[in-house]
Amino acid sequence: MLMQNFQYTFLSLRFSQYGLIAKLLLALLALAKLGLGAVLIWVGVQIALNGGGLYYALAGLLLLAGAAGLIFAPVGAALLPSGLLLGLTFAWGLIEISENDWLVSWQFDLLGRIAVPGLLFAALALIVVWGSARHMQPRWLRPAGWGVLAVAVIGAILSVALVWERPTAPMGRDTNATLFDGHNTADDWTAFGGSALGARYSPAVQIDRDNIDELAEVWRVQTGDMTENDRIHYSAQNTPVYVEGRLYACTPSNKVIALDPATGQTIWRFDPQTSEVDMESLFSVACRAVAHHRNSMEDGTCAARIYMATVDSRLFALDAATGTVCTDFGTQGIVDLAEGMGIQEIGLASSTSGPAVVGDLVLIGQQVSDNQRGDAPSGVVRAYDALTGDLVWAWDALRQGIASDPLPEGEVFPRGTPNAWNVISGDPEAGIVYIATGNSANDHWGGARTPEEDRFTSAVIAIDMETGETIWDFATVIHDLWDYDLGAQPALMDIQIEGETRRVVVQGTKQGSIYVLDAATGAHLRPVEQRPAPQAALPGDWTNETQPQAVFYPNFAGRIGPDPETLRHTQTWGVAMIDAALCRRDFLRMDYRGIYTPPSENPHGMLLHPGTVGGINWGGIGLDLGRDILITNHSRLPNVVTMFPREEVDDLPVGLGGARPDQEIAPQWLAPYGVTRPMWLSILGAPCIAPPWGYLAATDLQSGELLWSQPFGTGFDTGPMGLPTFLRVPLGTVNIGGPLVTGSGITFIGAAQDNFFRAYETESGRLLWSARLPSGGQASPMSYMHEGRQYVVLHAGGHSRLETTVGDSIIAYALPQ
Repeated sequence: MLMQNFQYTFLSLRFSQYGLIAKLLLALLALAKLGLGAVLIWVGVQIALNGGGLYYALAGLLLLAGAAGLIFAPVGAALLPSGLLLGLTFAWGLIEISENDWLVSWQFDLLGRIAVPGLLFAALALIVVWGSARHMQPRWLRPAGWGVLAVAVIGAILSVALVWERPTAPMGRDTNATLFDGHNTADDWTAFGGSALGARYSPAVQIDRDNIDELAEVWRVQTGDMTENDRIHYSAQNTPVYVEGRLYACTPSNKVIALDPATGQTIWRFDPQTSEVDMESLFSVACRAVAHHRNSMEDGTCAARIYMATVDSRLFALDAATGTVCTDFGTQGIVDLAEGMGIQEIGLASSTSGPAVVGDLVLIGQQVSDNQRGDAPSGVVRAYDALTGDLVWAWDALRQGIASDPLPEGEVFPRGTPNAWNVISGDPEAGIVYIATGNSANDHWGGARTPEEDRFTSAVIAIDMETGETIWDFATVIHDLWDYDLGAQPALMDIQIEGETRRVVVQGTKQGSIYVLDAATGAHLRPVEQRPAPQAALPGDWTNETQPQAVFYPNFAGRIGPDPETLRHTQTWGVAMIDAALCRRDFLRMDYRGIYTPPSENPHGMLLHPGTVGGINWGGIGLDLGRDILITNHSRLPNVVTMFPREEVDDLPVGLGGARPDQEIAPQWLAPYGVTRPMWLSILGAPCIAPPWGYLAATDLQSGELLWSQPFGTGFDTGPMGLPTFLRVPLGTVNIGGPLVTGSGITFIGAAQDNFFRAYETESGRLLWSARLPSGGQASPMSYMHEGRQYVVLHAGGHSRLETTVGDSIIAYALPQ
């Protein structure tokens, strides 16, 4: 009798027998199913015709059946198609996820697939239970549905709690910190990467795995550098330097601040009055570093100097003690970086990585705004005398053999050549400067490039400090059509290879390769292979039959493995069924044959994976010099590159009346095509591929073994449509910024899209500590010892392009005294 009453109540009540509110809810549910089902059938048929499977078409049919059942049949019977849809989705999801080898974070992939079917089923069940409760016999059975619902809610909460990110106990072995010649000591941090060698390593051991839970904020300073101009995209990417007892930092608009390292109190401040008009034309307004040089061991005016390059092409020398301009440098303390560059279009060329000091040289490269014009300002790298500001040499792809020759009067440095937009490294004892280059001016069209430009595009290059001439070079891409420029700073270290200590350059790339090159000769000290690459370039352009790939270490292009990840349509993803279906349809329409798929005239575009953020980007790599461990963080997010014939491009480039923030299509002037290349996001603003979208990993530099890897970052501060989820669950986010590795076996990093600063055990990957930030941590941390106390400092200012919280805070952490 009990089961008969139960079945009667739930399966036989019709729409007309429910109360007014229940009828309204059922009608809304029917409309939602009807609309969703119709769209899924339409998109699902297109997917099926392109070989993407039948799931979405079948799901649409089940949704239509469920909508019809709500109106024309007993409402309880509509649970059948809803249940079938949920079961079908669950089984389909597990099958596709298993075909993708259970990619880490697969639970979030499955959750995204079943979310809407599950919610629709739960909503219908809830309405049925609530709406039919007054018909249930015996009366004590009526609360049963609510009890089931309560159990489900509690189960969901417990499931989230189980994967909530939290610190854990360390487990690695203790290893003594090691310091090699040329690297910073535990006391100082003299350059962006710790020293000119760029290892991002501090031998400091005061903060260790046993006491890190006591680490706390000890001071915070707000720089005041914010903008209300929505055409300017601020990105506080600065790593401060600590030298001779002071901390020096710069802000996005190139203000320089000297701080007391113990209190954060401002000692002096310098404002170069950077042009807002120039900043508007930059993709991202940033200042990654200032540089320090001591000219004299005696105290006096400008005995030690801070160098700052501005986004409007000025190089300043400031007295490190007072912040005043050193008037004996250049012209009244300023070198005009526009000199020799020809017509200097506003905002087209600028230095966002800042100068680097190697020996007695101030070295400066510059970024050139992507895809504006083929005759963009030169990619020349210049070396200036640190005392006088005189030009010592100028290296350029088209100035080989004449780098130290003065530029003839009336001539300009060759335009459109590959630039070095990232941080420059150097080994003053060896007399070598190391640069990592980007592309010639138009990223996705190379038909007009010279052999010399191709030779030095996306390349690691060793330059003689005295003459400016090339010692050796290695191109990580042959004829780069993908903007796979080298964003990571070349990092130098000493390592044992076949029983011999070798000084090497370790170079990470956007394509996920880790190259280990002899610092003196450029010889490959770890294996590199030439791999076949897809062919069929645009008319007038060409592609190389092979591309180089490092094979000793794991590849960090997307999913970590021996080779760059090749995406499948089964990896497309969404949170609302429609967005996932549209992503899958678009994937099947686009050109995609793995990494190095060439640009094409396909109106649906070419899928670029890894995308323009990498792989490994400007945050670079971290090297644990005592343990021979490589730390990498990288993003996993494709772009869609669409080429537009010249006659379809109305946008003008910067310098010919165009303004970069206003362009719908990047014009690539002097090329046959303009281009767009947005990140591949769904209609809800979420990535079109299943998570993780970011990784943190450690690799043994001796054996090549991947020690650990994990999704890096949570959705706490971000989510679909830009809405934060407030869930601290590590699904892996896009990340920009680099690590700090310490001698005590700890890796500190911000970088992720959530506003957290984290510390991991270098050897095991265990999360040891974290702190909430007031804004995004898209900068690289640093460490120093001051008066016997170790400090860790992060410039937390956010990244407007990454849509993290923008702010102006510099924060220091230390142990209690």
